[in-house]
Amino acid sequence: VQLQASGGGLVQPGGSLRLSCAASGTRLSTKNMAWYRQAPGKQRELVASLAAGGATSYADSVKGRFTISRDNAKNTVYLRMNSLKPEDTAVYYCRAAWGTTGSWGQGTLVTVSS
Repeated sequence: VQLQASGGGLVQPGGSLRLSCAASGTRLSTKNMAWYRQAPGKQRELVASLAAGGATSYADSVKGRFTISRDNAKNTVYLRMNSLKPEDTAVYYCRAAWGTTGSWGQGTLVTVSS
């Protein structure tokens, strides 16, 4: 299973970005998917999750601003981020989980700054 994350970049406060996590070697529709982030000097934290059955959950800090979704035809999971704040600056990672194992994508850097 290989996950390729993309879509990060520099954005001004209040702006939006959409991160993508494309998979090869597996069907993401059967996996529990999640986006994590790690800011400098901080631990990696769970941002949003999307269960194989469709249930979603979000960290309180991003609730109402971020949306996780999946396009089964493109075998890709997205994280739409609106109303970005400087504290959202971090390296964002996608993860696919199944059973007792999982796979990480490489990170994509999101920088929110004016």
